[in-house]
Amino acid sequence: QVQLVESGGGLVQAGGSLRLSCAASGRTFSSGAMGWFRQCPGKEREFVASIRWIGGGTVYADSVKGRFTISRDNAKNTVDLQMNDLKPEDTANYYCAADRKVILTTSSEYWGQGTQVTVSS
Repeated sequence: QVQLVESGGGLVQAGGSLRLSCAASGRTFSSGAMGWFRQCPGKEREFVASIRWIGGGTVYADSVKGRFTISRDNAKNTVDLQMNDLKPEDTANYYCAADRKVILTTSSEYWGQGTQVTVSS
């Protein structure tokens, strides 16, 4: 069993930055991937970024490339998402996800409860 808890969301002005953190507990990760999805009210959940637990290979949605950076700390079992140059369209509830597979999807095994990010113009 894996529990995921997100933190770091908040309200920022366009152009500002936020750093989200996802803490995993329940087991030690040795493979698979963790990452972030986001969802707006009435819309489907969409992929943001992921990182492989072994090797650290990353994947980013085109909409966040060059602005967001995902990283992991294997010793602490945490995954962070540094979000820079935030735009109003980044406003969403951000969810941490984890899976034993190296590719994350909306059917990932584990999910956090979400943390709200609101970007004002």
